[in-house]
Amino acid sequence: MNHELMRMVGRMKYRSSYGQNLLQHSREVANLAATMASELGLNPKLAKRAGLLHDIGKVPETDPELPHAIFGMKLAEKYKEHPDVCNAIGSHHDETEMTNLISPIIQVCDAISGARPGARREVVEAYINRLKKLEEMAMTYPGVVKTYAIQAGRELRVIVGAEKVNDAEATKLSFDLSRQIQNEMTYPGQIKVTVIRETRAVNYAK
Repeated sequence: MNHELMRMVGRMKYRSSYGQNLLQHSREVANLAATMASELGLNPKLAKRAGLLHDIGKVPETDPELPHAIFGMKLAEKYKEHPDVCNAIGSHHDETEMTNLISPIIQVCDAISGARPGARREVVEAYINRLKKLEEMAMTYPGVVKTYAIQAGRELRVIVGAEKVNDAEATKLSFDLSRQIQNEMTYPGQIKVTVIRETRAVNYAK
């Protein structure tokens, strides 16, 4: 590994994200990614390397205007990292398109490490209030029947009545709600908004 990248990894020890030590988080992602890649028959060493480097964009010497994932990808490209590693860094927040199977593994492992209980310090009351606000926000839209904030608030599932909301309206609801959350709330990482519309036909044989 290029010595400049090694210096950046070292600086992670003195940085934190939402109370979670950045180096510890990156090591967790690396180990989880290597295990998952091995189970899937992919290159575990490449996955481990991508996991370790996925947040190098958070420890710049200057203050870049780019999102940390894109900045990290450009750093990795500059120091001649494998293209799959570069893509995994750049796409772990969906800010660039995934081009290989290592990339979704890094994204998933990043979410696992960040969302596990105790990973990030957060006042319990504030956490509960955020989940409640997510669910209440979704309930203000017409046709919504039930809402569930899951995965430690990283995903909001919205159930709509099939007779009240058509497919096009469900797509628009998902977009509008994600924009409202983005504009009105503060949260770590990203929140996935899933709108579920299903039709059930029920009969009884007597």
